[in-house]
Amino acid sequence: MTAKNLTRLAAGAALLLAAGALSAPAASASTAAPGSAADDGGYVLSVHTDPASTDYDNRRVDVTGTVTTADGAPAAGIPVTVDEVVLFTTWNPWGDPIDPHDYEPRELGVPVTDAEGHFTIPDVSIDHVGGSSLLNVEHDVQITASYDVDGDPDTPQDGYYTDTTVAATPEASTVTYHLNKKKVKAGDILTIDGKVTVPRGVEPEGTEIFLQTYWESESHVKTETEDDGTFVLSVRVRSQDDRFVLRTAPRDFYVAGSTVKLPVVNKSHP
Repeated sequence: MTAKNLTRLAAGAALLLAAGALSAPAASASTAAPGSAADDGGYVLSVHTDPASTDYDNRRVDVTGTVTTADGAPAAGIPVTVDEVVLFTTWNPWGDPIDPHDYEPRELGVPVTDAEGHFTIPDVSIDHVGGSSLLNVEHDVQITASYDVDGDPDTPQDGYYTDTTVAATPEASTVTYHLNKKKVKAGDILTIDGKVTVPRGVEPEGTEIFLQTYWESESHVKTETEDDGTFVLSVRVRSQDDRFVLRTAPRDFYVAGSTVKLPVVNKSHP
């Protein structure tokens, strides 16, 4: 199952559960589509990781799970799609009724259950893969398991889904800075000289630096650190700029970013 299809399945899970159309890991399961192997009422999936948490020095887990029929009998020969889903906090300063998370799924594999209904994927790296920014990343990572009886994502009523969470504990990073001025007005250039310090052994180069200057915008300007962790960031102040918040996003998922409210006052702001 592709990442797009996984996202569609996961996003619709709550709605389908409420409607009674999708099976969850509970005592009862929904009736599968006519002609499927689940003539006795459906399937129940479970998924777990060992260990249940990770940290900077220990990033790997074994993923295991089971598939049974609704009456508890092992279901053999079932292909289970297992994904890792990294969550990001949605930028929503307006308080709109939208999903509080953005999702980056990656398929870990499609193991087939054995005669006892068990499946496993050993030695899985719990990590962020790819080049997207880690600004607003969360460190509770979902491991999802799903089985679509007919393989058609447009008929989710015969889909079965469950998930578990791996708590990833990051190391701390810090940011220090110097401002060329603390009182500004429209048209002034505010310059920030700073340095990001990361744990020993982590490459500081490329840490993203974001400056927010207005409540609705997540950031106004952005830069990256040099190989020694230093950075220089400048912005022309506008009359509407009402806050000055510095955020950092290291490239390593296991290094947390920092958020600092700068002591800058815009005298042009009404």
